[in-house]
Formats: sequence, structure tokens, C-alpha cells
Amino acid sequence: MPAASDAGAASDLDGASAATVRDALRSADPLPGTAGFAGRVDDRLVRDVLGRRPLFVDADDPSAWAFDPTRLSDPTSVPAGVARQVGDRPTDGDRVWTLPDLAPDDREPALAAVREAVRAQTRAVDADEGSASAGGDLAVAFSGGVDSAVVAAGVPDAPCYVAGFEGCHDVAAAREAADAMDRDLRVVELTHGDLREAVPRLASALGRTNPMDLSIALPLHLVARRAAADGFDRLALGQGADELFGGYAKVAKAPEDPRVDADTVRGARREVLATIPAQAERDVLAIRAAGVEPVTPLLHDDVVAAALRLPGESLVDDGVRKVALREAARGLVPDSVRTADKKAVQYGTYVSRELDRLARQAGFKRRMDDHVERYVRSLCDGAATE
Repeated sequence: MPAASDAGAASDLDGASAATVRDALRSADPLPGTAGFAGRVDDRLVRDVLGRRPLFVDADDPSAWAFDPTRLSDPTSVPAGVARQVGDRPTDGDRVWTLPDLAPDDREPALAAVREAVRAQTRAVDADEGSASAGGDLAVAFSGGVDSAVVAAGVPDAPCYVAGFEGCHDVAAAREAADAMDRDLRVVELTHGDLREAVPRLASALGRTNPMDLSIALPLHLVARRAAADGFDRLALGQGADELFGGYAKVAKAPEDPRVDADTVRGARREVLATIPAQAERDVLAIRAAGVEPVTPLLHDDVVAAALRLPGESLVDDGVRKVALREAARGLVPDSVRTADKKAVQYGTYVSRELDRLARQAGFKRRMDDHVERYVRSLCDGAATE
């Protein structure tokens, strides 16, 4: 199978210049000032420390590589933080970049650093490195939570998009937030037909059929499709905020929560950061499958570095999660938006619920093992025979 690019070129990188990556290789700097990168530079395949851009090699022929797994016969992900000779099989043992374990700063300087980094990067979205153009080609995926609201505040002229089934939490929250922020909101009202049509396409693009990944990726994909139909080719998102700033219940409840091994909130946050490569791969591929390029300012190295310096009480304080991000949003978005709680996208859009409903309507009952995934595979098999 062909590689993603001309094998004779000195570099073929997504997300950063060859000079930036070469400097990062020489210095072993894991946070060289990008929003992630992946690809080939000189004779090596590279993927940044958080795996924010997907990269694959062929399991049968590791000299074949691609940004899009559908271009390979047997794609396997290149691990995050790796640099490996083209033609050799990349493994975790080839890791050259490791996320730094930074000591926490005092609360006020740490909050100020996050505020500065978040505001700088959200304002810079229209000058996103690697984009072909800036300005009117950008839309925002908007759920009404603080993450997407902060991103939207940085691009005040960009339209906001939300997807969901009738009556769902995300659409209601997005409408309230858009009204409070005086923003143009475009609602993608989902139907069962949308799910049945999109599932095979998305499962093929992701190489995944598990319901959790699909329930998260489907709203992103369908929002991106609508934005593309409206003429936009970039979609700004608040991805990374939960992982960086303590948005998960299992982080807030550390060490009592059995889902994490750490005995502190900061330690639990570090565990969660290790999930970013797989999540970023899913989300990027889902959006690109719609013909749109994702932009994730809250995952920029400058924001990551500032977040890593936060003390535990600036992640979670008295049950309030994402304390530092909410403080960074003060004055950028209305307090009603800044302090709002949000459901996970698969539940807030009702996509998970309705995918389960479709499976049961098709005869895949809950008493069956993996009944929703069986339904997903049946849709994929049906699409393949059409």
C-alpha cells in the first residue's frame, strides 16, 4: 500500500514544520510550541508526546504509513512520543518524548499562567498553524459548556454548531449559552436515519465498532458534515479540557475512585492524560471523515505546560471541577456558562441512548452480549454488500 506522501520528500508532517520537529528531536523537548504533530521528517516517523495527530503504519509492511488508516491494509497506530526509522516497526520502546512531571506552582501564579495561555491560544485559532486560510472558513463545535464556550469566545464571528436528538441536554444548554453570548447557533437535529447512515461510514474511518467510541464520534462527525455543507473547512473544539483540567469524576474522587490508581488528584489527572492519544485519534479521524480539519486550541503545548503546573486545588476544589479553566473563562463568557455543568457528549446528545434503541428495534436485545456492537456490525455488513 502507498505511504501517505511522496517518499522522496525530506518531510511530510501534519501540524508542525520540519524545523520545529528537528529541534524537538535534538533537544528532546516534549512541548515545543505546537498543537501536536505526526508524520515523517527526514528518515523517521514521529508522533508528538500526547498523540494529538493520528499516524499509522501497516502491520505487514511498516515502510507503508499514512495519516488515514483506510489507506493501509492492516493499520496500526504509531505510539505517542515516538520517533522511529521509516520501515521499522514503531513501539513504545522508541519513545523520545515523555510528558514532563512538573512540580505544582503556587495557586495564583499557576492560575495566571493558565489564563494567559488559554486566552492566547483561543485568540490564535484563526491563525492555526497548518491551515490553508483563516477567517470565514472556521466554525465552532459548541455544547454550551465552559470548554467550547471559551474556544468560541476567541473567535467571536464564527458560527457555533451543536448536534443532538430532540429534547437532549446539549442542544438545550447550547441554546441557552448561545443566547447569553449573543452567538449564531446552528442546530443539527439528529434522526435515527442519520445514525443508520453514518455508523458504517464512521466505523470504517475509525477502524472501530465499539459503541462508546462511536457514540462520542458520531455527534462530532455529524456536526462537521453540516459545517462542511455550509462551506466551512475547519472546526474548532474544546477537546482536551477535561483531561488537562480535572473534568472527570474519577479524577475529582481520587483516591477513593477505583478507576484510577493514583492517590492524589494530580496523579489521577496524569493517568487520564495517557488516554489522549486514543481519544484524539478517534476525534480527528471522525471530523476529517466529514472533510473538515479539527482545531484544538486547549491542547496547545502552551496550555498543556501551564496546566501541568496547577496544584490539585486548582483542578478540583470542594467538588467543583476544572477550577483553573473556569477562572480563565472569567470575563470571557457569562458566569451562567462559565459555571455550568455538562454531560458527556454521548449522553448529552442522546446518541448513546438512541443507538441502543435502534439495536433493540433491530432485534439485538440487551440480554445479548454486546448487543449494540452486534447491531453496529450488522449495519457495516449491510453497507458493504450494497
